Amino acid sequence: MKKYSFQNVLLFFLLMLSGTGCQDFLKEESISNITTDSYVTTEGGYEDLIKSCYPLLRDFILQYPIALPGTDLFQNGLWTEKAVGQGPPLDTYVNITSETFIGPWDIFYREIGRTNAAISRAEDITYANPALKAARVGEAKFLRALTYFYLVQTWGDVPMPLEETITANTGVERIASATIYAQIIKDLTEAEADLPEIATDYGRATKGAAQFLLSKVYLTRGWNFNNSLGGNPDDFDKALEYADKVIEAYPLVESYNMLFPIRSENPLTQYSGSQDAKNSEVVFAIQYNNDVLTNAMEGNGREPGNYYHSIFPGNTELVGSRGRTSDYNRHLNQNEPTPALYRLFDPQVDSRYSHNFLRVIYALQPVNDYAYSFDDPSLTVSYEVGDTVAYWTPWNRPAYGADKGIDEGGTKNYAVMNHEQIISGEAISRLTAFRPTMWKFWEPNIPYGDGHGTFDFALFRSAEAYLLAAEAIVKGATGGSLGGAEVYYNKVLDRAVGQGVDPQKAKFPEILSSLETESYRATAANISIDMILDESARELMGEFNRWFDLKRTNKLIERTQKYNFWTKSNGALSEMHLLRPIPQHEIDRTQPPLQQNPGY
Repeated sequence: MKKYSFQNVLLFFLLMLSGTGCQDFLKEESISNITTDSYVTTEGGYEDLIKSCYPLLRDFILQYPIALPGTDLFQNGLWTEKAVGQGPPLDTYVNITSETFIGPWDIFYREIGRTNAAISRAEDITYANPALKAARVGEAKFLRALTYFYLVQTWGDVPMPLEETITANTGVERIASATIYAQIIKDLTEAEADLPEIATDYGRATKGAAQFLLSKVYLTRGWNFNNSLGGNPDDFDKALEYADKVIEAYPLVESYNMLFPIRSENPLTQYSGSQDAKNSEVVFAIQYNNDVLTNAMEGNGREPGNYYHSIFPGNTELVGSRGRTSDYNRHLNQNEPTPALYRLFDPQVDSRYSHNFLRVIYALQPVNDYAYSFDDPSLTVSYEVGDTVAYWTPWNRPAYGADKGIDEGGTKNYAVMNHEQIISGEAISRLTAFRPTMWKFWEPNIPYGDGHGTFDFALFRSAEAYLLAAEAIVKGATGGSLGGAEVYYNKVLDRAVGQGVDPQKAKFPEILSSLETESYRATAANISIDMILDESARELMGEFNRWFDLKRTNKLIERTQKYNFWTKSNGALSEMHLLRPIPQHEIDRTQPPLQQNPGY
């Protein structure tokens, strides 16, 4: 069986469950008149029902506006220090009619509908192998728990249907968050008992996936946001217990870049092969493939495939480029890294820095007598194929004097841009009016565009489990199999910098002119929540978790206002922003109307 074959779900089946899909395609070529009630009566029909619960996960992670921007790590595109006070309001926080909230709300509840159908119909389905049936129901419970976890973190009290919806119902009510967390834990505990350690098909939920999510759920409940989650100190012990199970079963890979597509910083020497996304560290991944039909998002009109190469900023269509090609592919001005994010790394020793940030642009075709400067048309440069066109200095080693570009009195025939210039918004030359590229998820040899990526998106991996364990210990958990919180933390750090190496980050990440540094190796004396959040930033940046992590640890307002120019300048964040607004369209279609979250 091919790696991705279990997700090749029949289109008519998806259409029956979701009410959306490739409807024009189906009109041209009708492939079935079967109804859900007549189809989901056998083991084969039920297998397809379970399969249909997975593709929406691709739509889940496209809801990145609720997870990435407006945090300490990412701000809105094209934002600069120069533009402070001139930008739009905090749209990703306050616009109740925005797709920022409508999209995830609808997608999450579509997934709830599918998983509820699978769980409700299971009793009437006979399997030749009862254990396989139990595992399939476990998959549905895991996916339902995952979805409710996103819902309750984002909006707090939300409707919690647990049965298949047969007819339209406008009479819904918000259920207390503590009740929802109890249901999430019930689903996950039952799923853990029935799921296999190794899935029958790669990509399905496993026992380890349930354990990872249990760790995160218990950790979140233990923090007990606004005393509303039913948490208590014992939850931190449970979080550590489950994190240890994941750590034991899913060993870290040898190097960070093994987790992502193999690529070269220079497209002229690009690796021509591919890297399998399957490895020992990934606990649960959202799958992609080469099939245009089965790789598409559901009914949203977007290009199929993994999008994450395109949702971060950068400009590689510079002098000497070959235009809009797969050489560097497309990068949108979204989810721009904050200045602080660069300054959390030691660029010289932390391997994650060079993987996450593109530092050099090369000429891919010759250029003769290009007008280099805005102010001096006589200042021209020429490039041969392979010459450096632009270079971004590491934050801790800025260039001065002769090491600058010729437009700034230096000797370099290429653009040289220091960190503070990147953030200032000043166009130093015609080559430097752009941002460096955040290309953590970039993969070579895919068609130019927003989508088309085929590399899996790792939603859970054991490196995060180490950091969850460290956080649980800082919050009072005891009995960790590896020792203290600093041991768990340093296991992740050691892979990036080498065992015993003492990496240095900016002591004041928010002060761009400061070159003062401090170590980010953990000891029993210095380990803290902020230190763990810094390491999570370096290890997990862009991996659909940051807003949730900051909210859980009660650090969202403090860290975002400290490090993010956008939120600094558009009105201070407040307690109301720890919950997102209920989408107005959902309030309008319920009777009585759902109550809006406070402040919106």
